[in-house]
Amino acid sequence: MEQLNNSMTARMADRFRGFLPVVVDVETGGFDAERDALLEIAAVVIGMDQEGNLYPHPAVSTHVEAFPGANIDPRALEITGIDPDNPLRGAINERLALDHIFHAVRLGVRQNECQRAILVGHNAAFDLGFLNAAVRRVGHKRNPFHPFSCFDTATLSGLAYGQTVLSKAVMAAGYAFDASEAHSAIYDAERTALLFCRIVNRLRALEVLELERVGAMLP
Repeated sequence: MEQLNNSMTARMADRFRGFLPVVVDVETGGFDAERDALLEIAAVVIGMDQEGNLYPHPAVSTHVEAFPGANIDPRALEITGIDPDNPLRGAINERLALDHIFHAVRLGVRQNECQRAILVGHNAAFDLGFLNAAVRRVGHKRNPFHPFSCFDTATLSGLAYGQTVLSKAVMAAGYAFDASEAHSAIYDAERTALLFCRIVNRLRALEVLELERVGAMLP
């Protein structure tokens, strides 16, 4: 049992090599991070309980004003349902949007004694690409995220459940998925966070069982 206690950690700073997982989802005006508008962004900081299991914190999110000269493909708006010109969106410019998201992320990094954040996303390269493009456009100097490393739940759920589509992976993990809420940054981020935590916690439970089995065999 001493071996089990020493092998399993309940510190986030020790779990992912000093990185704090933060789920990010963006809704955009297309697929080109350099040319197409960033319209919504949401982030969910991942926490860890005393037993070492992960759980999602409440999401932080904001609507974002399209940067000057940004392209917005009408077909993308048909999918997301976003009206970029609606004054009731309460959209803010990219600099303020990043400040809003990064403040919560940096707080999580400090509280968990981590070195920096690592982006978790479903097809994470897409979200990281748009995040990095916005950082470059506004010249943000305090980006808490690793610039190129990420955790991709499409890959993880393919391994864990044989599913790569977000809705199917979430349901395979035992959670509900409301298709009418999909393609909202906050909803997709919250569902992705649940999925990520379930996969990591499932792996940890298997590790605990294996350590207990090995421990029982020791003299």
